[in-house]
Amino acid sequence: MNKFIFDVDGTLTPSRGAMNREFAVWFSKFCDTNDVYLVTGSDRPKTIEQVGEYIYHNCKRVYNCSGSDVWSGDLNVRSSEWRIPDNTRDWLTDQLTNSAFPLRTGLHFEHRPGMINFSIVGRNANKEQRAEYVAWDIEHNERDYIAYNFNLIFTDLEARPGGETGIDIAPRGADKSQILQDFDDDDFIVFFGDRMDEGGNDYPLALSNYNGTNYHVKGWEETWEILRNEYSTNR
Repeated sequence: MNKFIFDVDGTLTPSRGAMNREFAVWFSKFCDTNDVYLVTGSDRPKTIEQVGEYIYHNCKRVYNCSGSDVWSGDLNVRSSEWRIPDNTRDWLTDQLTNSAFPLRTGLHFEHRPGMINFSIVGRNANKEQRAEYVAWDIEHNERDYIAYNFNLIFTDLEARPGGETGIDIAPRGADKSQILQDFDDDDFIVFFGDRMDEGGNDYPLALSNYNGTNYHVKGWEETWEILRNEYSTNR
């Protein structure tokens, strides 16, 4: 039987947004008849806000914080207590100070179990401010540049661009691929994600998914289309 694993932001939902209502109804029925798992860099409250209580609790497991905070319904299976070292935070603060992007909205460090999310524009940005940074980052590749230099300096940690505006930072190896410890070698894993490009936060899991299939999607609409066409009679 297939094991379906889904990233959330950009895969099941718009980035930082809630699921499309029609897709959520369809996907709820899909969860009723399939083994569904979620893996996301976001924390539990944000994921519930995005996918809803029913879908969250109807998944076999939800791997929040890239698998460092694991939930089965309301049961916390395990959670990492890692905290970012002071010298690492200081280096990131320098990047924040020296960035050429002019806008700051606050909440530039968001601490989550086992990881942090670092954002130049800040996680308090509204939709328009986020779009402004996305366009700027596409032109200047700032997140890729910061993550590349971070990984050269802090070799025991790892930084990967995640979502539209952030960089996920965690101990090396504490990426989405760590969830595979909960699956058997003969499980056929069907993984959907929008950041499977090298350096993206879905890349480690896609790379480690030897016995399965990966779908590198451009948005929730493509995820839904693939599911309807290839994995469901409920079209």
